[in-house]
Amino acid sequence: MSDGAKNAFYSGLQQNLSTLREQGLFKPERVLASRQGAVVESEDGRTLINMCANNYLGLSGDLETQKAAEAALQKYGYGLSSVRFICGTQTVHKELERKLSEFLGTEDTILYAAAFDANGGVFEPLFDENDAIISDALNHASIIDGIRLCKAARYRYANNDMADLEAQLQAATAAGKRHKVIVTDGAFSMDGTIAQLDKICDLADKYGALTLIDESHASGFMGATGRGTHEHCGVMGRIDIITGTLGKALGGAMGGFTSGRKEVIETLRQKSRPYLFSNTLAPMIAGASLSVLDRISKSTELRDRLHENTAYFRKEIERIGFTIKPGTHPVVPVMLFDAPVAQKFAARMFELGVLLSGFFYPVVPMGQARVRVQLSAAHTREQLDTVLKAFEQAGRELGILKNN
Repeated sequence: MSDGAKNAFYSGLQQNLSTLREQGLFKPERVLASRQGAVVESEDGRTLINMCANNYLGLSGDLETQKAAEAALQKYGYGLSSVRFICGTQTVHKELERKLSEFLGTEDTILYAAAFDANGGVFEPLFDENDAIISDALNHASIIDGIRLCKAARYRYANNDMADLEAQLQAATAAGKRHKVIVTDGAFSMDGTIAQLDKICDLADKYGALTLIDESHASGFMGATGRGTHEHCGVMGRIDIITGTLGKALGGAMGGFTSGRKEVIETLRQKSRPYLFSNTLAPMIAGASLSVLDRISKSTELRDRLHENTAYFRKEIERIGFTIKPGTHPVVPVMLFDAPVAQKFAARMFELGVLLSGFFYPVVPMGQARVRVQLSAAHTREQLDTVLKAFEQAGRELGILKNN
Protein backbone atom coordinates (compact mmCIF):
# COMPACT_ATOMS: atom_id res chain seq x y z
CA MET A 1 0.00 0.00 0.00
CA SER A 2 1.36 3.43 -0.97
CA ASP A 3 1.85 6.20 1.58
CA GLY A 4 -1.01 8.10 -0.03
CA ALA A 5 -3.37 5.12 0.32
CA LYS A 6 -2.32 4.61 3.94
CA ASN A 7 -2.87 8.27 4.75
CA ALA A 8 -6.33 8.12 3.16
CA PHE A 9 -7.18 5.08 5.28
CA TYR A 10 -6.15 6.70 8.56
CA SER A 11 -7.73 10.04 7.62
CA GLY A 12 -11.00 8.26 6.95
CA LEU A 13 -10.92 6.63 10.35
CA GLN A 14 -10.19 9.95 12.02
CA GLN A 15 -13.08 11.60 10.18
CA ASN A 16 -15.45 8.84 11.24
CA LEU A 17 -14.37 9.24 14.87
CA SER A 18 -14.81 13.02 14.67
CA THR A 19 -18.31 12.51 13.28
CA LEU A 20 -19.20 10.21 16.17
CA ARG A 21 -18.07 12.87 18.64
CA GLU A 22 -20.01 15.61 16.84
CA GLN A 23 -23.18 13.50 16.84
CA GLY A 24 -22.85 12.65 20.52
CA LEU A 25 -22.41 8.96 19.67
CA PHE A 26 -18.81 8.52 20.82
CA LYS A 27 -18.47 6.07 23.72
CA PRO A 28 -15.84 7.15 26.27
CA GLU A 29 -14.34 4.70 28.74
CA ARG A 30 -14.45 5.32 32.48
CA VAL A 31 -11.25 3.96 34.03
CA LEU A 32 -11.52 2.47 37.53
CA ALA A 33 -8.68 2.27 40.03
CA SER A 34 -10.45 -0.14 42.39
CA ARG A 35 -12.19 -3.48 42.43
CA GLN A 36 -15.74 -3.74 41.13
CA GLY A 37 -18.53 -3.06 43.60
CA ALA A 38 -21.43 -0.86 44.61
CA VAL A 39 -18.84 1.88 45.24
CA VAL A 40 -15.79 2.25 43.01
CA GLU A 41 -12.85 4.62 42.72
CA SER A 42 -12.14 6.44 39.47
CA GLU A 43 -8.59 6.82 38.14
CA ASP A 44 -8.77 10.48 39.20
CA GLY A 45 -9.36 9.41 42.81
CA ARG A 46 -13.08 10.15 42.91
CA THR A 47 -15.43 7.81 44.78
CA LEU A 48 -18.54 6.87 42.78
CA ILE A 49 -21.68 4.85 43.39
CA ASN A 50 -21.68 2.37 40.52
CA MET A 51 -25.05 1.91 38.84
CA CYS A 52 -23.96 0.46 35.51
CA ALA A 53 -22.25 -2.88 36.23
CA ASN A 54 -23.66 -6.31 35.41
CA ASN A 55 -22.74 -7.17 38.99
CA TYR A 56 -26.29 -8.24 39.87
CA LEU A 57 -25.46 -10.34 42.93
CA GLY A 58 -22.54 -8.17 44.05
CA LEU A 59 -20.04 -11.02 43.69
CA SER A 60 -17.50 -9.47 41.30
CA GLY A 61 -15.42 -7.83 44.03
CA ASP A 62 -16.62 -10.11 46.81
CA LEU A 63 -13.93 -11.51 49.11
CA GLU A 64 -15.44 -15.01 49.21
CA THR A 65 -15.35 -15.14 45.41
CA GLN A 66 -11.76 -13.88 45.47
CA LYS A 67 -10.69 -16.55 47.98
CA ALA A 68 -12.22 -19.30 45.81
CA ALA A 69 -10.28 -17.96 42.81
CA GLU A 70 -7.07 -17.87 44.87
CA ALA A 71 -7.58 -21.46 45.98
CA ALA A 72 -8.06 -22.61 42.38
CA LEU A 73 -5.01 -20.58 41.33
CA GLN A 74 -2.89 -22.36 43.94
CA LYS A 75 -4.14 -25.80 42.90
CA TYR A 76 -4.43 -25.52 39.12
CA GLY A 77 -2.07 -22.68 38.20
CA TYR A 78 -2.56 -19.49 36.21
CA GLY A 79 -3.26 -20.81 32.71
CA LEU A 80 -3.05 -23.85 30.45
CA SER A 81 -1.62 -22.57 27.15
CA SER A 82 -3.91 -24.92 25.29
CA VAL A 83 -7.34 -25.42 23.85
CA ARG A 84 -9.60 -27.91 25.59
CA PHE A 85 -9.16 -30.94 23.34
CA ILE A 86 -5.34 -30.94 23.40
CA CYS A 87 -4.28 -30.49 27.05
CA GLY A 88 -6.51 -27.69 28.28
CA THR A 89 -9.11 -29.62 30.30
CA GLN A 90 -8.74 -29.95 34.06
CA THR A 91 -11.00 -31.54 36.61
CA VAL A 92 -12.20 -28.07 37.65
CA HIS A 93 -13.58 -27.45 34.13
CA LYS A 94 -15.48 -30.73 34.05
CA GLU A 95 -16.81 -30.15 37.56
CA LEU A 96 -18.07 -26.68 36.57
CA GLU A 97 -19.78 -28.09 33.48
CA ARG A 98 -21.52 -30.69 35.65
CA LYS A 99 -22.58 -28.06 38.21
CA LEU A 100 -23.95 -25.74 35.53
CA SER A 101 -25.97 -28.59 34.01
CA GLU A 102 -27.40 -29.43 37.41
CA PHE A 103 -28.18 -25.76 38.09
CA LEU A 104 -29.85 -25.18 34.73
CA GLY A 105 -31.69 -28.51 34.61
CA THR A 106 -29.94 -29.82 31.49
CA GLU A 107 -27.95 -32.91 30.52
CA ASP A 108 -24.59 -31.38 29.66
CA THR A 109 -22.72 -28.06 29.34
CA ILE A 110 -19.74 -26.77 27.37
CA LEU A 111 -17.58 -23.85 28.54
CA TYR A 112 -16.31 -21.02 26.34
CA ALA A 113 -13.87 -18.18 26.91
CA ALA A 114 -16.79 -15.73 26.63
CA ALA A 115 -20.55 -15.73 26.18
CA PHE A 116 -19.99 -13.98 22.83
CA ASP A 117 -18.12 -17.12 21.76
CA ALA A 118 -20.91 -19.36 23.02
CA ASN A 119 -23.44 -17.58 20.80
CA GLY A 120 -20.92 -17.25 17.98
CA GLY A 121 -20.24 -20.97 17.99
CA VAL A 122 -23.65 -22.55 18.55
CA PHE A 123 -25.46 -22.17 15.22
CA GLU A 124 -23.03 -23.20 12.49
CA PRO A 125 -22.32 -26.72 13.85
CA LEU A 126 -26.01 -27.52 14.36
CA PHE A 127 -27.89 -25.95 11.45
CA ASP A 128 -27.35 -25.58 7.68
CA GLU A 129 -29.11 -24.33 4.56
CA ASN A 130 -31.92 -26.83 5.06
CA ASP A 131 -32.89 -25.24 8.38
CA ALA A 132 -34.42 -22.00 9.66
CA ILE A 133 -33.46 -19.71 12.53
CA ILE A 134 -36.27 -17.47 13.82
CA SER A 135 -34.69 -14.69 15.88
CA ASP A 136 -36.10 -11.88 18.02
CA ALA A 137 -35.38 -8.45 16.51
CA LEU A 138 -33.69 -7.21 19.71
CA ASN A 139 -31.45 -10.20 20.33
CA HIS A 140 -27.90 -9.52 21.49
CA ALA A 141 -25.21 -8.74 18.91
CA SER A 142 -23.47 -12.05 19.65
CA ILE A 143 -26.58 -13.96 18.57
CA ILE A 144 -26.85 -11.88 15.42
CA ASP A 145 -23.21 -12.50 14.56
CA GLY A 146 -23.51 -16.22 15.33
CA ILE A 147 -26.48 -16.52 13.00
CA ARG A 148 -24.55 -14.73 10.25
CA LEU A 149 -21.90 -17.45 10.40
CA CYS A 150 -24.54 -20.10 9.73
CA LYS A 151 -26.02 -20.99 6.32
CA ALA A 152 -29.54 -21.50 7.70
CA ALA A 153 -32.39 -19.32 6.44
CA ARG A 154 -32.97 -16.33 8.69
CA TYR A 155 -36.32 -15.10 9.88
CA ARG A 156 -36.76 -12.18 12.29
CA TYR A 157 -39.79 -11.39 14.44
CA ALA A 158 -40.67 -8.14 16.20
CA ASN A 159 -39.47 -7.98 19.79
CA ASN A 160 -41.49 -10.27 22.04
CA ASP A 161 -44.33 -10.24 19.46
CA MET A 162 -45.94 -13.68 19.51
CA ALA A 163 -48.20 -13.00 16.51
CA ASP A 164 -45.20 -12.09 14.39
CA LEU A 165 -43.25 -15.07 15.73
CA GLU A 166 -46.04 -17.37 14.63
CA ALA A 167 -46.11 -15.73 11.20
CA GLN A 168 -42.37 -16.36 10.80
CA LEU A 169 -42.79 -19.97 11.92
CA GLN A 170 -45.52 -20.40 9.33
CA ALA A 171 -43.26 -18.91 6.65
CA ALA A 172 -40.39 -21.23 7.56
CA THR A 173 -42.75 -24.21 7.54
CA ALA A 174 -44.17 -23.21 4.16
CA ALA A 175 -40.60 -22.96 2.83
CA GLY A 176 -40.13 -26.63 3.75
CA LYS A 177 -37.35 -26.07 6.25
CA ARG A 178 -36.12 -29.24 7.98
CA HIS A 179 -35.36 -27.95 11.45
CA LYS A 180 -36.60 -24.67 12.92
CA VAL A 181 -35.16 -23.00 16.03
CA ILE A 182 -36.63 -20.02 17.87
CA VAL A 183 -33.89 -17.85 19.37
CA THR A 184 -34.38 -15.16 22.01
CA ASP A 185 -32.71 -13.41 24.88
CA GLY A 186 -34.29 -14.62 28.10
CA ALA A 187 -34.03 -11.06 29.42
CA PHE A 188 -33.22 -8.23 27.03
CA SER A 189 -30.19 -6.28 28.20
CA MET A 190 -31.22 -2.80 27.06
CA ASP A 191 -34.89 -2.89 28.09
CA GLY A 192 -35.05 -5.34 31.00
CA THR A 193 -37.94 -7.06 29.20
CA ILE A 194 -38.42 -10.75 29.94
CA ALA A 195 -39.24 -12.98 26.97
CA GLN A 196 -42.62 -14.71 26.98
CA LEU A 197 -41.04 -18.14 27.16
CA ASP A 198 -44.25 -19.96 28.02
CA LYS A 199 -45.90 -18.73 24.82
CA ILE A 200 -42.71 -19.27 22.83
CA CYS A 201 -42.55 -22.89 23.98
CA ASP A 202 -46.21 -23.40 23.07
CA LEU A 203 -45.55 -22.08 19.56
CA ALA A 204 -42.44 -24.24 19.31
CA ASP A 205 -44.52 -27.30 20.17
CA LYS A 206 -47.20 -26.30 17.66
CA TYR A 207 -44.74 -25.90 14.77
CA GLY A 208 -42.19 -28.54 15.73
CA ALA A 209 -39.45 -26.04 16.49
CA LEU A 210 -36.51 -26.06 18.87
CA THR A 211 -35.92 -23.25 21.39
CA LEU A 212 -32.70 -21.45 22.29
CA ILE A 213 -32.39 -18.74 24.95
CA ASP A 214 -29.49 -16.51 25.99
CA GLU A 215 -29.52 -16.21 29.78
CA SER A 216 -26.66 -13.76 30.22
CA HIS A 217 -28.88 -11.26 32.06
CA ALA A 218 -30.82 -13.88 34.02
CA SER A 219 -28.67 -16.77 35.28
CA GLY A 220 -28.24 -16.57 39.03
CA PHE A 221 -31.12 -14.28 39.95
CA MET A 222 -34.25 -14.76 37.79
CA GLY A 223 -36.73 -17.37 38.94
CA ALA A 224 -37.62 -18.59 42.42
CA THR A 225 -34.16 -20.10 42.98
CA GLY A 226 -32.20 -18.03 40.45
CA ARG A 227 -32.03 -20.65 37.70
CA GLY A 228 -33.03 -18.12 35.05
CA THR A 229 -35.94 -16.98 32.92
CA HIS A 230 -36.89 -20.55 32.08
CA GLU A 231 -37.58 -21.04 35.80
CA HIS A 232 -39.21 -17.60 36.07
CA CYS A 233 -41.58 -18.45 33.19
CA GLY A 234 -42.26 -22.02 34.35
CA VAL A 235 -40.69 -23.75 31.32
CA MET A 236 -37.72 -25.60 32.82
CA GLY A 237 -37.31 -28.77 30.78
CA ARG A 238 -38.94 -27.23 27.70
CA ILE A 239 -35.97 -25.15 26.49
CA ASP A 240 -33.64 -27.07 24.17
CA ILE A 241 -30.48 -24.96 24.30
CA ILE A 242 -29.34 -22.38 26.87
CA THR A 243 -26.40 -20.05 26.41
CA GLY A 244 -25.11 -17.75 29.11
CA THR A 245 -22.23 -16.09 30.87
CA LEU A 246 -20.10 -16.36 33.97
CA GLY A 247 -19.21 -12.69 33.54
CA LYS A 248 -22.27 -11.07 35.07
CA ALA A 249 -24.17 -12.38 38.12
CA LEU A 250 -22.11 -15.58 38.38
CA GLY A 251 -18.90 -13.96 39.57
CA GLY A 252 -18.34 -11.31 36.93
CA ALA A 253 -14.92 -12.29 35.52
CA MET A 254 -15.42 -13.81 32.07
CA GLY A 255 -16.44 -17.06 30.43
CA GLY A 256 -19.56 -18.37 28.73
CA PHE A 257 -21.42 -21.63 28.32
CA THR A 258 -23.91 -23.54 26.22
CA SER A 259 -26.11 -26.11 27.89
CA GLY A 260 -28.60 -28.68 26.60
CA ARG A 261 -28.97 -32.29 25.51
CA LYS A 262 -25.82 -34.43 25.51
CA GLU A 263 -25.81 -34.94 21.76
CA VAL A 264 -26.01 -31.17 21.18
CA ILE A 265 -23.12 -30.45 23.53
CA GLU A 266 -20.95 -33.26 22.15
CA THR A 267 -21.52 -31.95 18.62
CA LEU A 268 -20.34 -28.52 19.77
CA ARG A 269 -17.24 -30.06 21.35
CA GLN A 270 -16.40 -31.60 17.98
CA LYS A 271 -17.32 -28.74 15.65
CA SER A 272 -17.76 -25.38 17.44
CA ARG A 273 -14.90 -23.22 16.19
CA PRO A 274 -14.65 -20.77 19.15
CA TYR A 275 -14.34 -23.80 21.44
CA LEU A 276 -11.87 -25.68 19.28
CA PHE A 277 -9.59 -22.73 18.58
CA SER A 278 -9.69 -20.62 21.76
CA ASN A 279 -7.60 -21.06 24.90
CA THR A 280 -9.39 -22.81 27.73
CA LEU A 281 -11.10 -20.80 30.47
CA ALA A 282 -8.63 -19.83 33.22
CA PRO A 283 -8.88 -22.39 36.06
CA MET A 284 -9.20 -19.72 38.75
CA ILE A 285 -12.35 -18.43 36.99
CA ALA A 286 -13.76 -21.95 36.86
CA GLY A 287 -12.97 -22.46 40.55
CA ALA A 288 -14.56 -19.19 41.59
CA SER A 289 -17.62 -19.94 39.46
CA LEU A 290 -18.07 -23.24 41.26
CA SER A 291 -18.01 -21.39 44.57
CA VAL A 292 -20.62 -18.94 43.33
CA LEU A 293 -22.95 -21.72 42.17
CA ASP A 294 -22.65 -23.48 45.54
CA ARG A 295 -23.36 -20.23 47.36
CA ILE A 296 -26.47 -19.22 45.44
CA SER A 297 -27.82 -22.77 45.46
CA LYS A 298 -27.80 -22.78 49.27
CA SER A 299 -29.51 -19.43 49.78
CA THR A 300 -31.66 -16.90 47.92
CA GLU A 301 -30.47 -14.04 50.16
CA LEU A 302 -28.56 -12.18 47.47
CA ARG A 303 -31.29 -12.70 44.89
CA ASP A 304 -33.95 -11.48 47.34
CA ARG A 305 -31.94 -8.38 48.20
CA LEU A 306 -31.42 -7.63 44.51
CA HIS A 307 -35.14 -7.76 43.79
CA GLU A 308 -35.96 -5.63 46.84
CA ASN A 309 -33.52 -2.99 45.57
CA THR A 310 -35.00 -3.23 42.08
CA ALA A 311 -38.59 -2.74 43.24
CA TYR A 312 -37.62 0.22 45.42
CA PHE A 313 -35.60 1.99 42.73
CA ARG A 314 -38.20 1.45 40.01
CA LYS A 315 -40.93 2.91 42.23
CA GLU A 316 -38.90 5.93 43.34
CA ILE A 317 -37.45 6.89 39.95
CA GLU A 318 -40.97 7.05 38.50
CA ARG A 319 -42.17 9.06 41.47
CA ILE A 320 -39.48 11.63 40.75
CA GLY A 321 -40.85 11.96 37.23
CA PHE A 322 -38.56 9.96 34.94
CA THR A 323 -39.86 7.65 32.23
CA ILE A 324 -38.65 4.06 32.52
CA LYS A 325 -39.33 0.86 30.66
CA PRO A 326 -41.82 -1.14 32.74
CA GLY A 327 -40.91 -4.46 34.28
CA THR A 328 -39.38 -6.21 37.27
CA HIS A 329 -35.83 -6.84 36.02
CA PRO A 330 -32.84 -5.08 37.68
CA VAL A 331 -32.03 -3.49 34.33
CA VAL A 332 -33.91 -0.17 34.53
CA PRO A 333 -33.73 1.92 31.33
CA VAL A 334 -34.27 5.59 32.20
CA MET A 335 -35.48 7.03 28.89
CA LEU A 336 -33.96 10.31 27.70
CA PHE A 337 -34.60 9.67 23.96
CA ASP A 338 -31.91 12.04 22.60
CA ALA A 339 -28.30 10.77 22.32
CA PRO A 340 -26.51 14.03 23.26
CA VAL A 341 -28.89 14.46 26.23
CA ALA A 342 -28.06 10.93 27.40
CA GLN A 343 -24.36 11.73 27.14
CA LYS A 344 -24.72 15.02 29.02
CA PHE A 345 -26.85 13.38 31.68
CA ALA A 346 -24.33 10.58 32.28
CA ALA A 347 -21.52 13.16 32.48
CA ARG A 348 -23.44 15.26 35.02
CA MET A 349 -24.23 12.19 37.13
CA PHE A 350 -20.50 11.40 37.12
CA GLU A 351 -19.87 14.89 38.51
CA LEU A 352 -22.48 14.18 41.18
CA GLY A 353 -20.73 10.95 42.18
CA VAL A 354 -22.78 8.38 40.25
CA LEU A 355 -21.31 6.14 37.54
CA LEU A 356 -23.74 5.62 34.64
CA SER A 357 -23.46 5.14 30.89
CA GLY A 358 -25.56 6.61 28.11
CA PHE A 359 -26.81 4.25 25.41
CA PHE A 360 -27.90 5.33 21.96
CA TYR A 361 -28.02 4.22 18.33
CA PRO A 362 -26.84 1.73 17.12
CA VAL A 363 -26.89 -0.01 20.53
CA VAL A 364 -30.59 0.95 20.88
CA PRO A 365 -33.03 2.14 18.20
CA MET A 366 -32.75 5.71 16.94
CA GLY A 367 -34.63 8.11 19.20
CA GLN A 368 -34.56 5.69 22.14
CA ALA A 369 -31.44 6.95 23.94
CA ARG A 370 -31.25 6.28 27.64
CA VAL A 371 -29.12 5.74 30.68
CA ARG A 372 -29.31 2.15 31.84
CA VAL A 373 -29.41 1.66 35.59
CA GLN A 374 -28.44 -1.79 36.85
CA LEU A 375 -29.26 -2.69 40.42
CA SER A 376 -27.09 -4.94 42.55
CA ALA A 377 -27.58 -6.89 45.74
CA ALA A 378 -24.54 -4.96 46.99
CA HIS A 379 -26.33 -1.59 46.91
CA THR A 380 -27.56 -0.26 50.23
CA ARG A 381 -30.78 1.72 50.63
CA GLU A 382 -28.71 4.77 51.59
CA GLN A 383 -26.74 4.50 48.35
CA LEU A 384 -29.92 4.19 46.30
CA ASP A 385 -31.40 7.28 47.98
CA THR A 386 -28.21 9.21 47.18
CA VAL A 387 -28.46 8.13 43.54
CA LEU A 388 -32.13 9.10 43.34
CA LYS A 389 -31.33 12.58 44.67
CA ALA A 390 -28.63 12.95 42.02
CA PHE A 391 -31.09 11.86 39.32
CA GLU A 392 -33.53 14.52 40.43
CA GLN A 393 -30.87 17.23 40.56
CA ALA A 394 -29.42 16.39 37.13
CA GLY A 395 -32.90 16.03 35.66
CA ARG A 396 -33.88 19.53 36.76
CA GLU A 397 -30.58 21.11 35.73
CA LEU A 398 -30.83 19.67 32.22
CA GLY A 399 -34.51 20.47 31.80
CA ILE A 400 -35.62 16.85 31.73
CA LEU A 401 -37.77 17.36 34.82
CA LYS A 402 -39.91 20.44 35.31
CA ASN A 403 -38.87 22.77 38.11
CA ASN A 404 -41.78 23.30 40.46
